[in-house]
Amino acid sequence: MSWNASSYVPADVRDTRVTAFLSRVYGWMFLGLLVTAGTAVTVASSPALIKTLILNRGLFWVMIFAQLGVVIYLSVRVQKMAPATAAILFLLYSALVGVTTSTIFLVYTGASIVSSFVIAGGMFGAMAVFGSLTKRSLAGVGQFMFMGLIGLIIAMVVNIFLFNDMLSFVISVVGVVVFTGLTAWDAQRLKQMAVALPDGRVGAYAVVGALSLYLDFINLFFFILRLMGGRRN
Repeated sequence: MSWNASSYVPADVRDTRVTAFLSRVYGWMFLGLLVTAGTAVTVASSPALIKTLILNRGLFWVMIFAQLGVVIYLSVRVQKMAPATAAILFLLYSALVGVTTSTIFLVYTGASIVSSFVIAGGMFGAMAVFGSLTKRSLAGVGQFMFMGLIGLIIAMVVNIFLFNDMLSFVISVVGVVVFTGLTAWDAQRLKQMAVALPDGRVGAYAVVGALSLYLDFINLFFFILRLMGGRRN
């Protein structure tokens, strides 16, 4: 769904709407990241939970498909969804991501996880600011990055069977580029959305907007970790 700022909206009203909407969006995004991090650390700290997650592949894939289902449901039903429902589903999704990604603590060193998180945070913040402030339309960039995302997904599926180290490296590099670009595009899109949304419909859209940025950040982080992270012996 595309959003275009209405030209008749007074500047002061527009700025107030944008500030209020983006404050909610980034607030929900950061809360989601906290839930993910807290859940991941909790699961990683429990040998029993980690063992269950590693040995029970069926459960793992159920949670993966549950995550996909939540994202699709939120995106499709946002126009009719109550803000509280959207918030619960987003936090549930964040917790599920924390569970399924908790194994990174077994694969990568703590120092590399922290450094990758800091790098991802810096890149995400810079591109979000750029996307929010630039006057140039990033619609073309967004479409190009979306096509890159489709190619990235196909390459990742292929590499599940090939286990090719060079392809893995290329996938990680392309992943960093794609989600860096998507961050700027989503930031601009959400700013435009803030002006176009009718009064009283901000709540659920703020949560879905937070989900978009959350996905940008979390994927950027994981691709940087794959690219630069130091593995445990």
